[in-house]
Amino acid sequence: MEVRVRYAPSPTGLQHIGGVRTALYNYFFARSMGGKFILRVEDTDRERYTEESLQDLYDTLSWLGIKWDEGPVVGGPYGPYIQSERLALYQEYAKKLVEDGRAYYCYCSPERLEKVRQEQIASKSEYQGYDRHCANLTKEEREELEKQGIKPVIRLKVPTTGKTTFHDVLMGDITRRNCDVSPDPILLKSDGYPTYHLANVIDDHLMGITHIMRAQEWIPSGPLHILLYEAFGWEPPVYCHLPMVKGKDGQKLSKRHGDTAVRDFRLKGYLPEAILNYVTLVGWSLDGQTEFFTKEELEKCFKLENIHVSSGTFDYKKLDWFNGQYIRMKSDDEIVKLITPYLQNAGFISSEVSESEKALLYKLAPSVKERMKVLSDVVPLSKFLFTDEPNLDKCAYIGKGMTEEQCKEAFTRGAQIVLDNEKAGKPFAETESDIKALAEEMGIKINGVFQPIRVAITASAVSLPLHDSISLLGLEETERRIKRSLALF
Repeated sequence: MEVRVRYAPSPTGLQHIGGVRTALYNYFFARSMGGKFILRVEDTDRERYTEESLQDLYDTLSWLGIKWDEGPVVGGPYGPYIQSERLALYQEYAKKLVEDGRAYYCYCSPERLEKVRQEQIASKSEYQGYDRHCANLTKEEREELEKQGIKPVIRLKVPTTGKTTFHDVLMGDITRRNCDVSPDPILLKSDGYPTYHLANVIDDHLMGITHIMRAQEWIPSGPLHILLYEAFGWEPPVYCHLPMVKGKDGQKLSKRHGDTAVRDFRLKGYLPEAILNYVTLVGWSLDGQTEFFTKEELEKCFKLENIHVSSGTFDYKKLDWFNGQYIRMKSDDEIVKLITPYLQNAGFISSEVSESEKALLYKLAPSVKERMKVLSDVVPLSKFLFTDEPNLDKCAYIGKGMTEEQCKEAFTRGAQIVLDNEKAGKPFAETESDIKALAEEMGIKINGVFQPIRVAITASAVSLPLHDSISLLGLEETERRIKRSLALF
């Protein structure tokens, strides 16, 4: 049997980390099994649907290098792969359930449903939900209601006794009493659009989906979907509910944890290789030790049994570390191409890069790639090269635990050492040795000497390596900036 899996997001918002992990797990499982990865767009929520969300879905998967075998744009034998283009199918199958006595037409108004709900709450009824008012209407009663212009919905007849069980690859058998399943849920709305449950089950069956890999939050809908499969007389696929992605606080990852939309990560300068690698490890591991995987390696080694049962923790610091490692793997040519848009957006270089600007970028690349966690870091790290905005705050120059007088002496003497050695063409290792000796003589930490020099040159305590900063800026401009900052003391 060929493995066929799907990623079926609803285009009602930007692609987020949790959704992308689901896509990656499905994709890598399909590739490792020699199967097919299908993309399906579940766009039946027309009120929340946006074209921006749909385009973001395509852009995100393309950016990550995830190619779907069947789906929108590429087509396939089971299309269309956009649910709003499959309405006739859902209507046909919903009516078949009515004909088979497994579903029925419901004409209840929203006002009546709300009244029933309030009465159940007031009476503290053990039974909460639809009261099956329309379950046994006669043909004549239905015809009379339809003459009044009432458009019905179609509801599933859920058994009131017994239990429903489905098996999950990670969690084993999951059983729920039928009386606890959503009471007679709507399958087809009065406007002819299906609900998620109906469209999902029909599409998975007709598209030959063999394995459903989705988030654990969908477990409560499992029994209902099994009941739908039984109502249609279809064999359900294999279920694998994926562990939740949580923040460091143990709560489900959400916007309050920071950027969870993949587009935000992309704009900040995270590399697709880092996102793909790290997100896959949030809930999966090969051997508990190996951390770095290429996409091609994951396509071969990904196995369901290596998915963790417990939730995965998304650690921004760990992602930053991964991204920094991938940045450092890039060649200087690649770094120049990657950082250019950020410097252009900041207004540091022209939209049409000149030869002199290109030469500067190639000088900058080796140094900046050792300091960046994300590509956008290039802007604050290199700002001193393109702007001359001195730091006029004395406190920025003074090292921790130092007095202003100590700072002035360390700054004055240290700057002289740096400038003299640079003019003499001495190796920077010798300059570091001289600065260390000065710090020991003064009884201070070595950063107490370097910090004011660094701030004078770059206007920031966090910068490129000092020797690189001087080389990029030029000795003459370096000396001018140092003298200007010394005047503050």
